[in-house]
Amino acid sequence: MSQMLNKVEWVRPTHQARSQETLERILEAAEEVVAEKGFDNATVSEIVSRAKSSVGSMYARFADKDSLLVTLHQRFCEQALATTEAALDASRWEGASIAEIFSAAIPFLVHVYQLKRGLIRAFIVRASTDRQFADRGGHLGREISQRLISLLMARHDEIKHPDPALAVDFGLRMTFDTLDQATLYGDIQRTTLKFSPEQLAEELTRAFLSYLGVESMPTWDSST
Repeated sequence: MSQMLNKVEWVRPTHQARSQETLERILEAAEEVVAEKGFDNATVSEIVSRAKSSVGSMYARFADKDSLLVTLHQRFCEQALATTEAALDASRWEGASIAEIFSAAIPFLVHVYQLKRGLIRAFIVRASTDRQFADRGGHLGREISQRLISLLMARHDEIKHPDPALAVDFGLRMTFDTLDQATLYGDIQRTTLKFSPEQLAEELTRAFLSYLGVESMPTWDSST
């Protein structure tokens, strides 16, 4: 699976000016702390300590911790869109089957959710009460959906579902809803089986391909 994950990488912006370096350090540190501990347990003192900055520097840029979360969400969506553009570029997958595309894309998606669980959880919770968060997240989801539909519709002959475009869209909803639920309630085991991230990625891929009616399933090597 490690080889498949290497096919897709998270896109981060480059530092454009020295004046942005302190801000970038604070945002990187905040993302790390929130991802590890969750938003409620993330403290300003730990964020600025990890950023090798000061409380004053942070409050010169953000009114409070809440405004920091807004910026983190904007930044996350920008990076996710850039990642989507690079990962789902048609030329990147020329000659690849739908099964091969999913065998890389879904494990990477599970990997991102696992790596940024605390951060994504904070975004989901905030989106339930904040329209701007919900709209921004919804826009990101639609962009991913539209790009993936375009990529897969070029291979529509592999899809046996009677409505390929609908199937891809609904399959994405099932995938994201499953990952969102695992992010929010991962500590609550609702069934008898407990999945590792690798198993979750494999079964989500299998479920998505089966729903599409794609016959071939990639070979998974759990030892990698």
